[in-house]
Amino acid sequence: MSRYILAIDQGTTSSRAILFDQSTKIISVGQQEFAQHFPDSGWVEHDPADIWGTTVSTCKEALKKADASITDVAAVGITNQRETTVLWNRETGQPVYNAIVWQDRRTASFCQKLKDEGHEPLFSSKTGLLLDPYFSGTKIAWVLDNVDGARELAEAGKLAFGTVDCFLLWKLTSGKVHATDATNASRTLIYDIHKGEWAEDLLKILDIPASLLPEVKDSSADFGDLDPAIFGGSAKIGGIAGDQQAATVGQACFKPGMMKSTYGTGCFALLNTGEKAVQSKNKMLTTIAYQIGGKPTYALEGSIFVAGSAVQWLRDGIGVIEEASQSGELAKSADPQQSVIMVPAFVGLGAPYWDAECRGALFGLTRATGPAELSKAALESVCYQTRDLLDAMTADAGEELDTVLRVDGGMVASSWTMQRLADLLGAPVDRPSVLETTALGSAYLAGLQVGFYPAPDEFAKLWQLEKRFSPDLDEDTRNIAYEGWKDAVSRTLSNRD
Repeated sequence: MSRYILAIDQGTTSSRAILFDQSTKIISVGQQEFAQHFPDSGWVEHDPADIWGTTVSTCKEALKKADASITDVAAVGITNQRETTVLWNRETGQPVYNAIVWQDRRTASFCQKLKDEGHEPLFSSKTGLLLDPYFSGTKIAWVLDNVDGARELAEAGKLAFGTVDCFLLWKLTSGKVHATDATNASRTLIYDIHKGEWAEDLLKILDIPASLLPEVKDSSADFGDLDPAIFGGSAKIGGIAGDQQAATVGQACFKPGMMKSTYGTGCFALLNTGEKAVQSKNKMLTTIAYQIGGKPTYALEGSIFVAGSAVQWLRDGIGVIEEASQSGELAKSADPQQSVIMVPAFVGLGAPYWDAECRGALFGLTRATGPAELSKAALESVCYQTRDLLDAMTADAGEELDTVLRVDGGMVASSWTMQRLADLLGAPVDRPSVLETTALGSAYLAGLQVGFYPAPDEFAKLWQLEKRFSPDLDEDTRNIAYEGWKDAVSRTLSNRD
């Protein structure tokens, strides 16, 4: 009897593998960080060999810690950093270039050119996305146009494209399966989320051969079997979802109107809109939250590019803290008379601004500003950006969203940050007992496929609240603070008057 689901959580700064049992309890975790590469200003890359190597080693670590083997695993689920783009040779399995990470801004000028040519309405109507370097489509085009021999190989049908889930699936099945799921496909800028197919007219505009593309399946589906040579045995791969959609599933946000926000390297809020794909008027993204039984469930999404990485910058960039976990304690001790605001536009700003060219700034510095005030500003920047997203979603929904925000990700372990989030949003924030909701979502999708986990309504009953943070700040104070944030942002935008 198989006892576990193995969830592969391949993230932006590390790879993790987590074993879950049938009650969704975490049995063991393997985690390993890997190198980030910044070959030019605004460029971010990963070595695909690092992605693959750390994935295998963390799976083996999780199994070893649980004193388990792959034969104890009922199914494998994969969740991944989205939009990150890999192209590899179908014959050799070797990537033709590094993985271009979702944060990468190298195609900003190309996106602007496409906008100037009037293409954005077409892309937006079909994909639910905006023309921004964030998404995979222009990254694919860049590789084809800038890597020697890549276009020739692509046109000969010898190249494969994949987001990270697709690349890992290829490797895990030793090249037998070239597929992705609808959530990852919905982030590529070339997938029609309404028809559920690759959009030929968008491929033509970007000059991308269709032969590159994977098959698109449900999020819970038969994705093939592990090659026994990798882990000494085989198991079904039963679930795939992009990290933010997986977290939506892991948070059991199965009903329209439910909302979750994940705080990792970036921050991503998703609002379940059910069977309706709501076209945003406020620069939110329309995306697929998950697809089960051939039916997509849609969501509005707001994407913040810098959340936890603002704290990493304090640690690694300017050395004002030694450990990321110090930031919350330092923020507590910040001088209340100082109003330091950080706009962390290190790689531009995401929703609702979508400004690829603006860069970060600090406002309100005094001679007395120190690590405590900078820590507070970094953490508050995440709260303010979340408020930006919720205000835009409320406007799109056409009504006041009377909803609790379910949160997850590394940053939510800081109770100070979560209380400040509730205060600045003016809304309750719920932190679940299982914080690894991204991995849990992929585990659930895989377990659902093989009958290890029940239908969504029953699975939702397993979700448990660890703590609710209720707002404790008066409305005037909250709004004054938020106006200060909006003023700071307006000063950093590249298209300001």
